[in-house]
Amino acid sequence: MQYHAFVIKYAEIGIKGKNRYLFEEALVSQMERVLKNVEGTFKFFRVSGRIYLNAKGFDFDETIAALQTVFGITGICPAVCIERDGDNKLPDIDALSKEVIKFIDGVYPDKNKTFKIKVRRVDKTYPLDSMEAAAEIGARVLDAYEEMKVDVRNPEILINVEIREKVNIYSEIIPGPGGMPTGTSGKACLLLSGGIDSPVAGYMIAKRGAKIEAVYFNAPPYTSERAKQKVIDLAKVIAKYTGKVKLHIINFTDIQMYIYEKCPHDELTIIMRRYMMRIADMIANKTGCMGLITGESIGQVASQTMESLMATDEVVEDMPVYRPLIAFDKQDIVDISLKIDAYETSILPYEDCCTIFVAKHPVTKPRLPVIRAHEKNLQEKIDELVQTALDTDEVLEIE
Repeated sequence: MQYHAFVIKYAEIGIKGKNRYLFEEALVSQMERVLKNVEGTFKFFRVSGRIYLNAKGFDFDETIAALQTVFGITGICPAVCIERDGDNKLPDIDALSKEVIKFIDGVYPDKNKTFKIKVRRVDKTYPLDSMEAAAEIGARVLDAYEEMKVDVRNPEILINVEIREKVNIYSEIIPGPGGMPTGTSGKACLLLSGGIDSPVAGYMIAKRGAKIEAVYFNAPPYTSERAKQKVIDLAKVIAKYTGKVKLHIINFTDIQMYIYEKCPHDELTIIMRRYMMRIADMIANKTGCMGLITGESIGQVASQTMESLMATDEVVEDMPVYRPLIAFDKQDIVDISLKIDAYETSILPYEDCCTIFVAKHPVTKPRLPVIRAHEKNLQEKIDELVQTALDTDEVLEIE
């Protein structure tokens, strides 16, 4: 079947009232972004709560794959579009029925199926209303294919016919990622490691319309260039859905070594994590972010007990910390990682700075007064080391 149009379905955007056009514009902008690298000519139309995409000279599978990375799309419907004739008239019911039969013939080689015709008549000048048109088309389909049967409750084939400025005929609804268009909910800063969790957390917050800035804490020579490249590759996974991601690479080695020298080793993970959060908070404020994103889940590791999360949150003074995975089991996170093609990269055996310096028996219920007291051991040089880390921030723009 040669399709030449797509009906783009969305969900939550439809309840945005007078601001809906802003969300529709953002959705179209994101679709235009992903289709820039797809061969073909594409043109969008926004009409009465619908977004249509006309396409010429395109690869079907490549186009669908690109559209499935656009947050805000809930369904992609390959369609046949029928234009008005030279007298600006829509096809009459006989001509329209022939087009529906032609569509069924091209899409469904096996006709031994139940079907339903669903007509939506938006152009009220059309002489038949929706129910009348559906009945007339259905009768002609039955005449054309004796093996097909009508089932209005649970049909195997649902043929949608939309009568508007043009007529669109479609049946398949290919699922999109859902969510809200990127850029409609501000920007947040993701603490991105080389593990499974943080890329999934970034994906989930991005799905709610946020643009993503990311921070990676590097620890050469204890971590390799391959570990750094692994994180860059994970940022590319996120960028596939969000567009350009700025990745800040912070050299954390001197800070880690100083904490290792001055603080109890069972508290290393918590104190290092607190300084990561402090630095991420500074970067987030500087870059206009409205929150930090982490991949933490309650109880998954020692640094993610409720006491540990409270200890790390304390140092973030003026913005929220978003933890979309907070109640997820590990398998839930793995499932999403697999879905977004991040898992195989995440499990590559290149250590990040957290795993290199983890204590054999880390404290799981840190007491804030004790942590604060031990951080005073760092007063001599820690501010200087933090400023140096910020001054030597390596920023990459990930496409």
